[in-house]
Amino acid sequence: MLKTSYIIANKKDVIKSLKKRNFDSEDLIAKLISLDERRKLIQTEYENMQAESNTISKEIGQLFKEGNKDEIPNLKQRSLEIKSSTKVLSDDLSDVKNEIEDILSQIPNTPHESVPAGNSSEDNLVIFNSKTKANKDSVIPHWELAKKYDLIDFELGTKITGSGFPVYKGKGAKLQRSLISFFLDSNIDLGYDEVQVPYLVNEDSAFGTGQLPDKEGQMYTVPQDNLFLIPTAEVPITNIFRDEIIEESNLPILKTGYSPCFRREAGSYGSDVRGLNRLHQFDKVEIVRVEHPEKSYDSLNIMKDQIKGIIEKLELPFRIITLCGGDLGFTSALTYDFEIYSPAQEKWLEVSSVSNFETFQSNRLKIRYRNAQGKTSLVHTLNGSSLALPRVLATILENFQTKDGIMIPKVLQEYTGFSIIK
Repeated sequence: MLKTSYIIANKKDVIKSLKKRNFDSEDLIAKLISLDERRKLIQTEYENMQAESNTISKEIGQLFKEGNKDEIPNLKQRSLEIKSSTKVLSDDLSDVKNEIEDILSQIPNTPHESVPAGNSSEDNLVIFNSKTKANKDSVIPHWELAKKYDLIDFELGTKITGSGFPVYKGKGAKLQRSLISFFLDSNIDLGYDEVQVPYLVNEDSAFGTGQLPDKEGQMYTVPQDNLFLIPTAEVPITNIFRDEIIEESNLPILKTGYSPCFRREAGSYGSDVRGLNRLHQFDKVEIVRVEHPEKSYDSLNIMKDQIKGIIEKLELPFRIITLCGGDLGFTSALTYDFEIYSPAQEKWLEVSSVSNFETFQSNRLKIRYRNAQGKTSLVHTLNGSSLALPRVLATILENFQTKDGIMIPKVLQEYTGFSIIK
């Protein structure tokens, strides 16, 4: 969430920057400025009333000491009037602050200057293509391969829960577990500390990382307890630091964690939801960094290279793209997507997003760092999928299919205990 003071001080730049997202913020910002002016007036009047009340209390005390009680009734009457007025002002102040908060929650993050303009994914910028080429003989799509080798049962998942909840079986389950272990081990080797976090979060946590209110319609809920199933481990991992002040010497903080993820994916249909392309429940390994603001973009590039290295070890054809303004997530200032090629479907499948949120999340979460002089400032938060499993598994099945079976990438064989699925 952007700060009110930042928006007002940089009004023209914020409006111009948000237009890169195709987001017209002029009316919202005008209303925000008006509300903030009202807040200041109420705040000033409230503080003046409190000051007068304090003065009256001292005067009453002094009159008691002097034995001069004639003026006390009038002062007590005025004190009661002030008390009534401050109650009204306090309520008004609370209301206007809530209105300001509501407007701020509707304004997305300002894109980094390097974000290309554009309206949709068609306008994203490809910045890297791997040298690994797709298997030209990969003509069978992964959902047929999964059935042929009895790796995944989509129909059984539909029977148990509904569509988008596959059941992994035998070597399919082992391959899935091997990918999770490989991703976690890779992240740990890169300096990330592993955490195992809850799969449900409260409303404060979901709001803090930006899922609420922006993605409320995509989240599964537990209404009786006002809890939300997590769409990504980013939510609980980042919330570890909510309302914390971190010593500057302890930055950066690097965390990684595995979790199942739950997304309603409302509005998805057709080939986009075939097989493992788009699920309601899927596994993902996440990396999160809490960074000093001056170092966050260097760290974003480090994360990009780290995930690039992991995919290269899997020997899969992939590319990296910079998301344009129109495709940028609500909370992100800059995002790189990683896509692996599906030869059987003849399309690119996203397997990771790596983003810098700058202070957007930390302002909501109140995550600050304290420098050597004792001054506190907001940190920058970053996160990335390292990696999301379904489409990685899908592209392994498709790119490593042969007439003899499905070969297993060499880097995974120590985890699977087998080199081919027959």
